[in-house]
Amino acid sequence: MEVSATHKNMSVSVEKLRRIANPLLGENIEDALTRLQFMPSPWAKAVAKVVRSAAANAENNFSMDPTLLRIIQVNIGPATTLKRFYPRARGQAGPNYKRHSHLTVVLDEEIA
Repeated sequence: MEVSATHKNMSVSVEKLRRIANPLLGENIEDALTRLQFMPSPWAKAVAKVVRSAAANAENNFSMDPTLLRIIQVNIGPATTLKRFYPRARGQAGPNYKRHSHLTVVLDEEIA
């Protein structure tokens, strides 16, 4: 049975979030949290929070063993983009896009 947790409207671009979350596929929860703890990105803490939330969902709602859980899927998609403008030369305006993203982590028990 698959269990998931979602964080919506993270104020980070999809590309930056994929660099953090994609290497976690197929890892145990403990290994993934250890890897996230030592990543230099400030968004690794938010990804770790979603992984911990999915593990808690599996343990409390479905009585799964947390030591057997593996990350089987990480879905990262774009959310709404804030469009802002800043002044440029000769009265013009330059665009500034503040991108956001959604993150979903899916866990499953490994088959022993």
